[in-house]
Amino acid sequence: MANTNQPRKGEFFQLRPDDLRGGKGHGVVFANEQALLTPPRIVLRPKAGGFPPLREQPRLVYNPREGVLPEDLEGGMSGYWLVSDRLRQVMETVDAGAFAFVEADYCLVDGSKGPLRFLCDVVRTLDALDEEASQLNVEISDEFEDGKFYGLTGDVRLAFKPEVLGSSHVFRLKFHGGVFCDRIFKDAVEQAGIVTATKSNGLWFYDAVNY
Repeated sequence: MANTNQPRKGEFFQLRPDDLRGGKGHGVVFANEQALLTPPRIVLRPKAGGFPPLREQPRLVYNPREGVLPEDLEGGMSGYWLVSDRLRQVMETVDAGAFAFVEADYCLVDGSKGPLRFLCDVVRTLDALDEEASQLNVEISDEFEDGKFYGLTGDVRLAFKPEVLGSSHVFRLKFHGGVFCDRIFKDAVEQAGIVTATKSNGLWFYDAVNY
């Protein structure tokens, strides 16, 4: 019997920080990363995701010599995303179970307190890809931790299993690690004015059917 779960453009997206903006990127730096690390980890985020027990609040400082002010979504924060309060509100409203947050002590270069910022991790991982209905490179090797890896380069068409997704709108894939979302989450971000026709504000939605 033919698989009727076909990939459809505009239904699912890989969500990433927008690295296509050019320039130096954001200038937010960790002030107390070393104090928060759990050796032998060299980044704060544990291998299994989420947040480890924190001895103190993460302290972040904006340094204009390092880059521009942060947008609503930024990467590169010791394994985490850095998100604005308005993006956090959308995330919690649409799919609270997908995310974990820790409020940062965020200061501007003059020492004054900056706007609310949160470290964020997507903590839901699902084996939701319909491999039979999708077009991608599935790599099988003992070199991968789970024995398999989804290569998403080239012409890719991804379909997802609705019975696995259930009511989930945002998730990681077991054999890839990237963050994916559905149209409902993307629309909510746009309705909140975070992504507009002319400005990404740091969010890049890459269609899971990319040709």
